[in-house]
Amino acid sequence: MKTLKCDLCEVTAEGETFDAWMKALMPHYMQAHADVMNDPKKTKEDQQKWMVQNKASFDAVVEK
Repeated sequence: MKTLKCDLCEVTAEGETFDAWMKALMPHYMQAHADVMNDPKKTKEDQQKWMVQNKASFDAVVEK
């Protein structure tokens, strides 16, 4: 199980896989960072960049 903090604050989420971690983080993200989720200036490219950056961060975490 890997624990990784939100890219926008100190809240953490856990997951065995990147997809599981994203699912665990999603309720927090939608509540605490709704402004980011609903920003009309965000593009598909921004979403893809977020995925690449956060996947790299997840992959770099050593399981405890």
